[in-house]
Amino acid sequence: MLEPRRETHIQKASLEALEGKMLELPQVECPVVHHFGPGIYIREVSMPAGSLALGHAQKFEHLNILLKGAVAMLDDEGEVIELRAPMIFTGKPGRKFGYIIEDTVWQNVYATDETDVDILEETYLDKDYTWQINNEEALRLESAARQEDRDDFFKVIALAGFPPEVVRAQSENEEDQMTIPSRLAPKLTIRNSVIEGEGVFVSSAVEEGEIISPARLNGMRTPAGRYTNHSKNPNAIFVKSDSGNVYLIAKKRIAGCVGGSQGEEVTVDYRQALSLAGVFIDG
Repeated sequence: MLEPRRETHIQKASLEALEGKMLELPQVECPVVHHFGPGIYIREVSMPAGSLALGHAQKFEHLNILLKGAVAMLDDEGEVIELRAPMIFTGKPGRKFGYIIEDTVWQNVYATDETDVDILEETYLDKDYTWQINNEEALRLESAARQEDRDDFFKVIALAGFPPEVVRAQSENEEDQMTIPSRLAPKLTIRNSVIEGEGVFVSSAVEEGEIISPARLNGMRTPAGRYTNHSKNPNAIFVKSDSGNVYLIAKKRIAGCVGGSQGEEVTVDYRQALSLAGVFIDG
């Protein structure tokens, strides 16, 4: 494996100071789509014109594909260069900083069989201290705000007559679980959740009424069927088709990645989910 490049103290301090200032500014949505193929992972990010972009540090050399748009970037010598699609090049380790001249679609290409996004980010990206502290504080605040969802979850399962240990055992039962091709849910990722355990997130925004993912196909649960967490004020619902399959559908617009985040978590009201199975809860 290639050795990652070590940034100098001055470079790292300058970039952290810049990132700190940028994080104080309004953040724009930069949708991310994860593509997987045999032995390959492509991380695709879209960036709107008129925005400043500072990427996480790349640990290793890797292939870059500029599919669309134009970017004015600082090179290793501090000179401004313009990159314009279409172009393919090998990117060096380190961070990229630039001004998005035109709406841009950029792909990072990695040779790997790994499909867990958290592991992929840990392997290939170096997220500096400033960003991590900012992200941890945002997650702490969200976790506190989600306490009412956790409390309501226990209320729902109690009213349904399901002990917590039974609910957990059913969730972890792998006999009725299946994987799904990424093409059926290209915006979906499974990440750590501040609500409970792991949850379903969208790395690229979905609009009201859009299918996020199949949740149950031919009697088998997909990751969306297993990991979608409960909320009193959900942003999605489960809908059963005439064939008996169940789909996770956006109840309203759900935001994708913003400022390097993992995107908004998708939630449903378990009262509505249980009603599809004939369990109706009053309360």
